[in-house]
Amino acid sequence: QLQLVESGGGLVQPGGSLRLSCAISGFTRDYRAIAWFRQAPGQEREAIACIGRYDGMPNYADSVKRRFTISRDNAKNMVFLQMNRLKPEDTAIYYCAADFRARLGCTLLRDEYENWGQGTQVTVSS
Repeated sequence: QLQLVESGGGLVQPGGSLRLSCAISGFTRDYRAIAWFRQAPGQEREAIACIGRYDGMPNYADSVKRRFTISRDNAKNMVFLQMNRLKPEDTAIYYCAADFRARLGCTLLRDEYENWGQGTQVTVSS
């Protein structure tokens, strides 16, 4: 069983930055990609960024493109999300999840992911 634990959330002013971490443990052999999702109150969980485990190819939702950067450290089984130029509308609980299907790069389709972490709260407010 794969376990994912998110950390790094907090309160930040608009225009600020945060770096989220996703620690991957347990049976790590088979996952093929990790994605970051977020869910704001009253809204559906949306995928915002993903990265292929072996090819390192990232993919971003339009809402975060050119502001957020996803990266990985396979030796440490960690995936990161650097969030810059944060906006109040970025306020949400952020989750990471794993995709076990072999594919080129990664997908932002929520149904392809499982083994969700517990989430970390990000609040952007002045």
